[in-house]
Amino acid sequence: MNYSDNDRTMALAGIFQAAKLVHQISTTGSCAESSIESTLETLFKFDSQSVEDIYGDIAELRTGLNSMIEQMSGDTKKLDMDITRYVISIIHLEKKLRKKTGMLDQISSQLEKTRNQMDYFSLNHENIHASIGSIYQDTISTLSPRILVKGEQVYLTQQNNTNKIRSLLLAAIRSAVLWRQCGGNRLQFLLGRKKYINTAKKLIKGI
Repeated sequence: MNYSDNDRTMALAGIFQAAKLVHQISTTGSCAESSIESTLETLFKFDSQSVEDIYGDIAELRTGLNSMIEQMSGDTKKLDMDITRYVISIIHLEKKLRKKTGMLDQISSQLEKTRNQMDYFSLNHENIHASIGSIYQDTISTLSPRILVKGEQVYLTQQNNTNKIRSLLLAAIRSAVLWRQCGGNRLQFLLGRKKYINTAKKLIKGI
């Protein structure tokens, strides 16, 4: 399948969106529930035929697209190094995960079980966050280097926040897998920022 600049930009925005939400939860204790839900939904789009199908309405990626523009533009007033650090770490961990087919199968199997739980609980229910968070803890968090989330201890020590953060990090990994499948790579991330920014701005205008 041939992938476009739009596809790569949406997938990269998916990583930035999850990272931004992690940052908001860890520093303020909350973020938009609708953004969490739309981000976690991507974990259960197993049979989608296109990148846009995975993310649904592009408007659902508004947070990620805006964050990507802010972080990649070089504007120090809008730059938040923690978000950039999360994104780089996620891309690095995805590369390690690709070599571990057993872990990939484990994640897929556990997500199927979690989807069955969604017959009884909404995607934003704390039980679902706990289930997805457990998948992350049992798999991705065993890879090194682990992602160290910075923030306020009063928020980071709340179990539901911890589960949300782990769930969002797993969704970020999912977007990183997709980005790589679309032809994204680390060098492109570092040197192709202008193209990503321009494409993100065009996508936002179309919302």
